[in-house]
Amino acid sequence: MKLTALISASLLAASVTAQQVNRTATNGWGSTPSQRHYINQTQALCVINAAVAASSVPNDIAVLDPSSQLVAFLRMDNAYLGSIDISMKKAKTVTSFNGQFPSNGLLTRSQPGGDLFGIEETNGGLVVFGGGQPIYDYDGYFIGAVGVSGGTVQQDIATSVAAAESVGTTLTIA
Repeated sequence: MKLTALISASLLAASVTAQQVNRTATNGWGSTPSQRHYINQTQALCVINAAVAASSVPNDIAVLDPSSQLVAFLRMDNAYLGSIDISMKKAKTVTSFNGQFPSNGLLTRSQPGGDLFGIEETNGGLVVFGGGQPIYDYDGYFIGAVGVSGGTVQQDIATSVAAAESVGTTLTIA
């Protein structure tokens, strides 16, 4: 019985360690194809549905895999046309930095006088305000990102967090 408990405790410790390593190892995504994990169609549709359910306004919702490729997109009825590109760029901002922070993670540093001033002009355009969330599976692997646009920044953050959490976990910034 003691051996079983010891093995269970060791497996739990290994699981926690694996989750911590998966979020921070090398680039947070995996160095080789066999180490990489991707959001699948079923998960992406779940993210879209959760975003719709959490939305208080018409939104554009983009789901990207870790390599910034579009997996799913929905423009809710009456959502702003300009928000299509913004939602995709919010998710792209997250994937461009391997899911290490939400899209608003660069906000302070990108302001005039910040060490990353002007970064939003790189990579074909990044978005440094809220509404883009990394998506981690329950094992701690970065599998993609969701970008939500159409409401206030706080509405977009709330919707994108609910969407990401529908299939795993995410990071938030207070």
